[in-house]
Amino acid sequence: MEAKGLSWDDFSKVEMRIGTVISAEVFKEVRNPAYKITIDFGSLGVKKTSAQITKLYTCQEIIGKQVIAVINFPPKQIANMMSECLILGGLGDDKEVILIQPERNVKNGTKIG
Repeated sequence: MEAKGLSWDDFSKVEMRIGTVISAEVFKEVRNPAYKITIDFGSLGVKKTSAQITKLYTCQEIIGKQVIAVINFPPKQIANMMSECLILGGLGDDKEVILIQPERNVKNGTKIG
């Protein structure tokens, strides 16, 4: 399958930032196992999201981790919560999500480019 071309202008519209997970809890209202996660993006504010990362992570172990997320998608209703960003991860062989993280701590809100 050939990848569709993406212009630099298209890529530059994607707002990826680093934030720190400040809370996580089991998202009981969804069909597929997921967590409700709150992330601090520094001066860009605090945003909520849902993430299907339950195969490899517990709520307790992701609190305090820095993650990379797309923060400029329009908000999306997921069950009874409005998701405000999308955490990025890789997909393992069994479709488990492996979080993408900076290799050292950086300021919340740092832009990915």
